Amino acid sequence: MKKRPFTGRGTLANPVGRFAGEQRETFDDGWWQEEEPAPLTRLLIDSARTIINYNDSPDLPFDRSINPYRGCEHGCPYCFARPTHSYLDLSPGLDFESVILHKPDGPELLRRELSRPNYRVAPVALGINTDGWQPLEKRLQLTRRLLAVLAEFNHPVSIVTKSALIVRDLDLLAPMAAKGLVSVAISLSTLEGELARRMEPRAATPARRLQTMQKLAGAGVPVGVLVAPVIPHLNDHEVEKVLQAACEHGASWGAHVLLRLPHELKELFPAWLEENYPARAAAVLRQLREMRGGELYESAFGTRMGGQGIMAQLLARRVRAACTRLGMDDGEQWRLRSDLFRVPGRGEQQQLF
Repeated sequence: MKKRPFTGRGTLANPVGRFAGEQRETFDDGWWQEEEPAPLTRLLIDSARTIINYNDSPDLPFDRSINPYRGCEHGCPYCFARPTHSYLDLSPGLDFESVILHKPDGPELLRRELSRPNYRVAPVALGINTDGWQPLEKRLQLTRRLLAVLAEFNHPVSIVTKSALIVRDLDLLAPMAAKGLVSVAISLSTLEGELARRMEPRAATPARRLQTMQKLAGAGVPVGVLVAPVIPHLNDHEVEKVLQAACEHGASWGAHVLLRLPHELKELFPAWLEENYPARAAAVLRQLREMRGGELYESAFGTRMGGQGIMAQLLARRVRAACTRLGMDDGEQWRLRSDLFRVPGRGEQQQLF
């Protein structure tokens, strides 16, 4: 009997991570079994010693990021962060969307790190690996408390989210925006409701994300749209429509990211395709390989975000042409001020050094 997907979950499988000492595989032994209940979300504590992660990747516009959560309830089967759960001895499948780690002392860690005499300010990316405003945030308010610390220090921050919950924090975001300290990118991969429901089962609907852009822009918060991921034969035909709709709802810049399938995603996402879009699965993977140098994924700097080859170049040109036609920028999210940074309680004179 074919296993049916769990309501509200993005994947069927829960394979062990690539670092596990043994592999498991389920099979039908012919015996009747009751319907397996959907897994409930478990919340674990991430006992990290630091909250700011640094990188030296030449194709990223930031050198530091903050991720309040590990794992994400949104359940997107394409999420490039899924393989990180393997480092925790958890599955990048169902575990990733149902076993969430959080950093309850994150605000205190952040305040301590920003107060160090040798700290040098630069824009920090918030919610890059997993969404800081995922469903659990409504109750935990961890991302909000981190944002409050950044506001207290006048620290510049660039945000990526697909959650409408971010408008809850307009009381923090609007004053920061007035100082040139914040920008928000709303991730929007499709305008089609059914496709969004299958690809992003616990995320805000496309309509709500557009409304979120409008509310942010109306409050003076610079907002853009990240068309991500672009998946050939699934949502690539919508790129111009997504950019157009975002522009009409206040987005002032736009960008795209081609589907990325590192490590275990090479098995997880094709399985999702076969379950949800079997007639298109072969074409999707064939086109993706053409845009990824013959593989389903490439990690090379410079091409890992946008791919390579004629089709990848055409996609990039389409995005640029649409943004130009709509008067949308391509880098506004990182033009943030760093000169206002201050450590509360420290003498102003010390800030000059």
